Amino acid sequence: MSRTPASPQSLNDQQRSAHIREVVMAHGNALRQRYPPLRHQDALGAGILAFALAGMVGSALLYLNEQIAWWACLLLNGFFASLTHELEHDLIHSMYFRKRRVPHNLMMALVWLARPSTINPWIRRHLHLNHHKVSGSEADMEERAITNGEPWGLARLLMVGDNVMSSLIRMGRAKNWAQKRSILARTLKVYAPLALLNWGTWYVFLGFHAIDFLGGALGAPIAWSASTLEAMEFVDIAVVVLVGPNVLRTFCLHFVSSNMHYYGDVEPGNVIQQTQVLNPWWLWPLQAFCFNFGSTHAIHHFVVKEPFYIRQLTAPVAHRVMHEMGVRFNDFGTFARANRWHPKEQETAQRTQPTLG
Repeated sequence: MSRTPASPQSLNDQQRSAHIREVVMAHGNALRQRYPPLRHQDALGAGILAFALAGMVGSALLYLNEQIAWWACLLLNGFFASLTHELEHDLIHSMYFRKRRVPHNLMMALVWLARPSTINPWIRRHLHLNHHKVSGSEADMEERAITNGEPWGLARLLMVGDNVMSSLIRMGRAKNWAQKRSILARTLKVYAPLALLNWGTWYVFLGFHAIDFLGGALGAPIAWSASTLEAMEFVDIAVVVLVGPNVLRTFCLHFVSSNMHYYGDVEPGNVIQQTQVLNPWWLWPLQAFCFNFGSTHAIHHFVVKEPFYIRQLTAPVAHRVMHEMGVRFNDFGTFARANRWHPKEQETAQRTQPTLG
């Protein structure tokens, strides 16, 4: 493994990034040599998917048989679904069955079914690969869609956990009807059909129970028809076993991801400035439903082709060299400056600095 340079301050950001990449890749290779099962990447990916899907189905059956409470099923399936998100991300980078299209696409379809709140993963592939090319810029549509760069307020809070709400708010902000129609068409294209069904079910669930509660609170309970109650029983089950876990998972992932990526004043191609490591103790309730994303995703920007379970194993070594090379850790100021890399006073100073020449 490469040793840390005597003076990291003497290196530019490209050299620091290269050193981080070298150390992390060397450690990943050493782990594969020490633990031979790690070399079987396709089998591990398929096995993790089978485990996650079995966990979701098993939890749902336990709930339906009244052996666990609704909240236990929701939390368990939120965790299992977070595994399938990591698998989808690896699949987008062709880490499993790269030369075997049938099992590769089957895995893509299954991770989508496990997470129906998300966009079509074949479409997301283009958005995510573009994210690596233009991370931190306005052209980074993937991160912008989950509120990276938005100032914090009620709008961002609504947008961060609800993909459809995010599109609706962006439509409302559009300057003309042509832009509104474009956002609507793009939303329908990327979210059809699963996400539209998922979020439609969520809104029906919220609307029905809000109206029912309000009627009871006002002393005028609503006499719902038998068919409506029967349909809502199905909706309630769907929310507990699949929709609700993914609403929870979506909020946790988008909150963490949108705040660990920087936006707006990032130097193009400078990986050091693209992300931070976001792993304070108080974020663990959210990290549990996005598989420790805040702690490990920054590693992926340096070493793109390592699967998520290797990132978890290399994290201690990766964090040490990343810290030495100037990657930021727990930069909470990003919440107040809409994810900008530079503090506001530094931005102001740079804008007002006279130009020589």
